[in-house]
Amino acid sequence: MGLKSFKPKTPGQRGLVLTDKAELHKGKPEKKLVKGLSSSGGRNNHGHVTARRKGGGHKRKYRIIDFKRNKTEIVGTVERKEYDPNRSAFIALIKYSDGDLNYIICPQKIKIGDKVLSSDKAEIKVGNCLSLKNIPVGTVIHNLELKPGKGAQMLRSAGTFGQLASKDFEYAQIKLASGEIRAVRVECRATIGMVSNPDQKNIKLGKAGRNRWLGVRPSVRGVAMNPVDHPHGGGEGRTSGGRNPVSPWGLSAKGKRTRNNKRTNQYIVKSRHKK
Repeated sequence: MGLKSFKPKTPGQRGLVLTDKAELHKGKPEKKLVKGLSSSGGRNNHGHVTARRKGGGHKRKYRIIDFKRNKTEIVGTVERKEYDPNRSAFIALIKYSDGDLNYIICPQKIKIGDKVLSSDKAEIKVGNCLSLKNIPVGTVIHNLELKPGKGAQMLRSAGTFGQLASKDFEYAQIKLASGEIRAVRVECRATIGMVSNPDQKNIKLGKAGRNRWLGVRPSVRGVAMNPVDHPHGGGEGRTSGGRNPVSPWGLSAKGKRTRNNKRTNQYIVKSRHKK
């Protein structure tokens, strides 16, 4: 699809660069495959703001995506590609030979009318879903399960992919774009190909209002605040803070890792931080 720039009829269009959505369906999503979605505004169940700079934005409907691909041995046809406001990748509507409809993450280079299949006997073709034990070494994959049967948890964002580096009787090693190599059970499933919309990283929003439509509120620098609001605030004239950069609560903001989000490092064969 590629990128699309605009003739600057307004100031907001001067630097605007968006992904070209000419191939995407222009109507409403499939009614059976959507449900309501409430915006949290960055607040938790007590109503306290726990994620700053979130709020507002356009109302969205959640598209129910089939991450498990558990309609096995039934051929599906790509009916259309759609925009999904809840994710960076595009989605594809699949119509199966038994009449069922499902949304999947749209792989790159898949066309309307192409056939897809979820089966361990499926051919190695873009959009087909197989267990890792049946995928040849070196194949590019996305929509990777981490626990057999749980559904895809990794490699779902726009333009992402992994490569099956090696495999043995129990585990396969997946090389990620970051350089990390991760061990995954060979019973886990993945989809062939890379995720659509690789130009998502190159878009330029052009104006602050477009960011507000996405639910992102303004970010105010600490040095522009008063001392009561931020440790960097106050001072005569313009100051640069007068101390090492910190968060509003006094924690170091120099990039030092303060928590480990991964429950275990057991399955990381090679870390992305090691050269």
